[in-house]
Amino acid sequence: MARRVEKISVEGTAGGGAVTIGMNGKREVLSVKLDPQAVDPQDLEMLQDLILAAFQDAPARSRRRSRRRSGDARGLGVPGL
Repeated sequence: MARRVEKISVEGTAGGGAVTIGMNGKREVLSVKLDPQAVDPQDLEMLQDLILAAFQDAPARSRRRSRRRSGDARGLGVPGL
């Protein structure tokens, strides 16, 4: 089961894709992508908010995917799951 979780890959986004955070099932950040149009030196606060929102979105997606996968394992009739 732990290996399955490690193989899960999700992306959290914010600002319609202006900021994308890649994360695995263990909630380790694998990548950060910024759309160049999201970088406005006059409005760094907005970019910071978008990065924060993407970091919050990615673990939520990871948890949902992990739950779905463990739900799939329960349906296999494996004892203890």
